[in-house]
Amino acid sequence: MPRDTARKVLEIEAEAIRELIPRLDESFDRAVETLFACTGRVVATGMGKSGIIAQKISATLASTGSPSLFLHPAEAIHGDLGRIVKGDVLLAVSHSGDTEEILALVPWLKRLGSPVVALTGNARSPLSQAADVHLDVSIRTEACPLGLAPTASTTAALAMGDALSMALLERRGFTVEDFAVLHPGGRLGKQLLRVEDLMHTGDDVPLVAPATPMKDVLFEMTRKRLGMTTVADGERTLLGVISDGDLRRQLERHGYALFDRHAEECMTREPVVVGRRELATRALDLLESRKITSLVVVDAGRRIEGVLHLHDLWKTEMI
Repeated sequence: MPRDTARKVLEIEAEAIRELIPRLDESFDRAVETLFACTGRVVATGMGKSGIIAQKISATLASTGSPSLFLHPAEAIHGDLGRIVKGDVLLAVSHSGDTEEILALVPWLKRLGSPVVALTGNARSPLSQAADVHLDVSIRTEACPLGLAPTASTTAALAMGDALSMALLERRGFTVEDFAVLHPGGRLGKQLLRVEDLMHTGDDVPLVAPATPMKDVLFEMTRKRLGMTTVADGERTLLGVISDGDLRRQLERHGYALFDRHAEECMTREPVVVGRRELATRALDLLESRKITSLVVVDAGRRIEGVLHLHDLWKTEMI
């Protein structure tokens, strides 16, 4: 039955990954340190399915703070060898460990003084012996019913590549901020947007003084079109906010006498605020949980830096 085959494939591949865990020894530590010390690029290479795995490992490294590129070994020995320069590290993926095209690269790397980190399924293979660091990604059996198609072997190599990448990420002290810089597009980029990327600043921020008559407060709110205004002193230190909701409540309470009052008499004195470096997703959570439409962005001294409106988040298609 198809499901029986699928179940067996997943069990074999899961076991191949589990068997990697006891092999995480000093060789793994040396591999991480070798990549960390790289002053150039991590040049990933591999033939066939191993090449596809090498491409993915290279992409993961590049997106997590380790400059990397993929070099096809056959292209390398036919003119592209010049892509490897002094300071690079070669990360080679080969299940057999005797891929001729990859072995042909080793002498060039040795002349450059560049280290070779190899992921192979044979610790006694020529590539394993020639490498400066070897990581054992051998398996008991492929998940292919014919025992031919690379399945468990590529899964094991990919998992070890992810383990290397994540250990290196931590070794570099790579942060969410760093990740956001490298992922400006797509849904992931939207999730990593900061408040400062979306907030209104400068003259776009509605702002009145405590003694401003409510008539002028209304004019300021209408002009800036954010459904609120900040109330601040001469140093732009936040004292309170007045929202559309505040206006309605004040009008119900005082009627037209509202326009004889001043901003400091009508403002909410402890508004919800946010810092400019806060994630936009966190700001969205604040807006939704407090059932409000705007957040005042302040610095550590509560000086006004901007205003973030719910509509600004809608435009990103975050919600």
